[in-house]
Amino acid sequence: MTEPLHLSTLLAQAGSRRDSATGAIAVPIYQTASFSHPALGRSTGFDYSRTSNPTRLALEETLAIADGAARGFAFASGLAALDTLLRLFAPGDRLVVTEDLYGGTFRLFERVFCPLGIEAVYADTSDASAVRRALADPRARAVFVESPTNPLLKIADLRALADAARARGALLIVDNTFLTPCQQRPLDLGADIALYSATKYLAGHNDVVAGALAVRAPELAEKIAFLQNACGAVLGPQDAWLVLRGLKTLPLRLRRQQENASALAAWLAGHPRVRRVLYPGLPSHPGHDILLREGIGFGGMVSFEVDNPSRIPAILERVRIFLFAESLGGVESLITYPAVQTHADIAPDIRARLGINDRLLRLSVGIEDPADLIRDLESVL
Repeated sequence: MTEPLHLSTLLAQAGSRRDSATGAIAVPIYQTASFSHPALGRSTGFDYSRTSNPTRLALEETLAIADGAARGFAFASGLAALDTLLRLFAPGDRLVVTEDLYGGTFRLFERVFCPLGIEAVYADTSDASAVRRALADPRARAVFVESPTNPLLKIADLRALADAARARGALLIVDNTFLTPCQQRPLDLGADIALYSATKYLAGHNDVVAGALAVRAPELAEKIAFLQNACGAVLGPQDAWLVLRGLKTLPLRLRRQQENASALAAWLAGHPRVRRVLYPGLPSHPGHDILLREGIGFGGMVSFEVDNPSRIPAILERVRIFLFAESLGGVESLITYPAVQTHADIAPDIRARLGINDRLLRLSVGIEDPADLIRDLESVL
C-alpha cells in the first residue's frame, strides 16, 4: 500500500501537473471570463468564471486536500466567505458565536445579518459548558468559533464543541485563520466547516485579499457551491494564483513564525513593563494542553498588555522592524492596537469586559531574525 503524502509535500506541489499541453510546473492564470463550447451539448467543463475557473479550481482542490474536506471554496475575502456561509440560515435562526472575535466578523453579524433576523448569541467558546447552555435554545442552528480567538488567543476544545453541536443538530463552524490546516485541522476534530481569511497565513505575503471555506460533507458542500455561484463573491484567477503560490511555502513560513513567536512570548513574559502575555505556546496559557492534544502547533500570534497605556503611542511610533498595521500572517512582523484598529466596531464597554483594553497590543510575528525582533521591542519598552 502506498503511504499517504505529508501535507508539506502536497502543498509544495500544489497546482503542478495540470497543464499537460505544455508541462508547466506552475498552474497557468486563466484570465478569462468565458469559455467557448466545442459544440452544442458539449463543454470543456468550464462555462463562466464566476461558476468555475481552472486557476481557482486548482486552489479550491488544494484547500480541500489540506483540510481533508469534500470541497474547498475560494472567495474575494474572508468576510465574503462568511457572508456566503451565513446565507445557509433563515430569519429566526440563532448562532452561538465566540464573544471575543474579530471586529469585522462582529460587524457582519450585528449590522448585516441581525437586522435580517439571524441572531448571534455570544458565549465564551473556550468554555464548553457555556456553549452547551447556549445551544439549549431550540432556535440554535450553529456554533461559530474562533480558535485561537482574535486578539485574546483563547483556545476552544473543538472535539467537545463538535459533540455539543451534533447533539443539538447544529453545525460547528471554525475560523481557523490563525493556525491553518498545518497546525489545526478542525474537520478532523468534528467541525463541519473551516473558514479562513486566506489573506493571512495561507497567502502569506500581504499582497492579496482572499477568503476560503473547507466543507466536510458533500451534501453541505453542494449547498455552499450553489451559494458561491448565486452570490458571486468569488476569487479572481490572478488572486487565486497568488494564494496557491503562498500555500507552497506555508509549512516553512509557519514553522519559523512559531519559533519567533515562542521566543518573543518568553522574552515578553519576563519584561518588567509587561503585565500579561497571551500566547498558547506558553505552558501557563489555559489552552496550552488543549492544543497539545488537538493541534500540531501554537501559531505565530502573540498579544500582550503593557503596564501603562500611556506608553502605547510611543511604542507604535518608535518600532523600526515591526510595522504598525492591521492584518496578520505575512512574512513581515506587524504590531496592531486592537482597541482602535481591528475591534473599533465593538462598543468600548463590551471590549473592556472581554479584556480588549487600552493596554493590549497584538503581534503578528514574521520570519525575521528573532534577535532583531526582540531588540526592536526592547528599544520601545
